[in-house]
Amino acid sequence: MKLTSQQIKNRAGELGIDVVGVGNIERFEKAPELLKITNYFPGCRSVIAVAMRIPRGTYRGIEEGTHWHNYTFYSYNKLNTFFRPRLTYELCRFIEDHGWEAVPHYPAVPEGQGHADPVAPGKLPPDIVPSIRIIAAGCGVGEIGYSKVFLTKKFGPRVRLGLIFTDAVLEPDPILDTGDICLHCGACVKECPGNAIPPITKNENDRITIDYGEKTVYYGDVQMGRCTLTHHGMNAEISPFLKKEFPHMEFDVRNSKMSEEEAYILCYTLAGGKWPRKPNTNGAVNEYYKSILSHTGYFAICGAKGCIRACMNRLEKAGRCENTFHHPFYRKKGWHMSVEAEEAKTTNPFREQYLEEKYPGITQGEYKKK
Repeated sequence: MKLTSQQIKNRAGELGIDVVGVGNIERFEKAPELLKITNYFPGCRSVIAVAMRIPRGTYRGIEEGTHWHNYTFYSYNKLNTFFRPRLTYELCRFIEDHGWEAVPHYPAVPEGQGHADPVAPGKLPPDIVPSIRIIAAGCGVGEIGYSKVFLTKKFGPRVRLGLIFTDAVLEPDPILDTGDICLHCGACVKECPGNAIPPITKNENDRITIDYGEKTVYYGDVQMGRCTLTHHGMNAEISPFLKKEFPHMEFDVRNSKMSEEEAYILCYTLAGGKWPRKPNTNGAVNEYYKSILSHTGYFAICGAKGCIRACMNRLEKAGRCENTFHHPFYRKKGWHMSVEAEEAKTTNPFREQYLEEKYPGITQGEYKKK
């Protein structure tokens, strides 16, 4: 049964998918082996990229410094793993009703894979995970902004992405040029609290370049260790929860050289860890991180201050977002916390607080210098 790109886009619109783009498989032939679609689905002839909007209002709680759950739930984890995949599934059904195979792409990332042995001699390991942003840009659904955040003409950086691989031959959409949406204005660089986005540069050696054959695009070489530390709450500049639990810690994320995987290990250990002597928290090292992780399956703490919020504000002002609003996003000066901390005066503040409440004066002289 004949199937066209326009039919797919029409059906996607009926389902509630916001943006759709189509690319031919030839654009991705130069991909590294563990990112190559044809090592995943050898019969693939076309790739469909879909984008679902992030509601602008989900940033409001973090912008006000009063509510964090909405960003993690509606802007990130559940939009990636539930709301968007549900519609991707329906679009796959539509494609297969026309007699063409549809392979939905699991929302995983390449950097988390690569730990398993090949299942047959001479074969690749069973960890093929294409880069969803690079594939989506090759489908013309938008461009990778300088900060590595994906941008669309309709919503700017407020999107989450999905992919479908199919053996149907479809008419491809043109690939956007670098700068069609991104202003390269440096707002993301300035506002990133982790100093993860490098200064705007024209030096090709300091950028990430992607060659699709018919077109080459580029974006900034983001320091992903700093990005992950900030995103997952190890940056006291934007996490009051870290500040509360570790008031005497000065961890300089801005100058950290930690790798992305090391950052993940540290952050998730912090969120899931327990310390039996810590009172009134059921032993949780960071009570809020443990709570939000158990409620939403994820914990996004930074609220994308530079890469999305600052970028969105600049793109809206420049008229580069088709989805417009009656009021500007920034309504007042944003909040910020200092990473500086006072030196701890005691060895175990929890012990001293408890004893002073129960037995006033009992710890007097314990830490007196002679």
